[in-house]
Amino acid sequence: MKPDLFSIGSVTVHGYGLMIAIGVLAAVMAAEKRAPRLGLNGEHIFNIAVWGVAGGVIGAKVLYWIVELPDILADPSILLDIGHGFVIYGAILGGILGGFLYCRVKKLNFLAYFDLVMPSVALAQGFGRLGCLLAGCCYGKQTDSWFHIVFTESDLAPRGVPLIPTQIISSAANFLHFAVLLWIAKRVKGDGQVAGFYLIFYSVGRSLIELLRDDPRGAVGGLSTSQFISLFILAAGIGLVAVRGRRK
Repeated sequence: MKPDLFSIGSVTVHGYGLMIAIGVLAAVMAAEKRAPRLGLNGEHIFNIAVWGVAGGVIGAKVLYWIVELPDILADPSILLDIGHGFVIYGAILGGILGGFLYCRVKKLNFLAYFDLVMPSVALAQGFGRLGCLLAGCCYGKQTDSWFHIVFTESDLAPRGVPLIPTQIISSAANFLHFAVLLWIAKRVKGDGQVAGFYLIFYSVGRSLIELLRDDPRGAVGGLSTSQFISLFILAAGIGLVAVRGRRK
């Protein structure tokens, strides 16, 4: 792992930020390449990405504030820390909303572009989790298994302790998710179903990986915050797949 990759003068290139940038670039390129095959205008992809990223950043921050509301009420200065504190589900929901608003403004078929973009989102998340690996965040529980990772430079994960490599597992699962969605995209019956399958697979996968993680997270009853939100995302995904398939 390497939180800080290198510096050029006073500018430091962080591993997490670089992986996020690579993920976004790969996602845009993949969507632009697939667009003509689906009869869609690839020129809109970059703008959808910009709106989606903007919505994702806002959504991730807002959901973090909601999850950490008790701590924020106790210490309002947390609101001033803009560079830290994001929740991935907020990024997903905010990004979808950003893409929806762009399609409404440009009078585009949102569900068609929704299907086009979501496999690329899984691809971007695969690179993003490699960024988590470099930074040491989203770490797993301590383990005696041979399949482990030991962090030595992290300010986030425990140092010198064998941990379940949840970042590597998540990254591999997201790359697999991307491949599976591409396969599904050739077989769906109606617009919106690919996106629905994304919501189904991601919510299930995220709920399972939560069982292996040991980093500080919020909780709702006996579930982590992400597992609780996953219940609604799963229901939305199943509904989208079922309704759009029946209408077709």
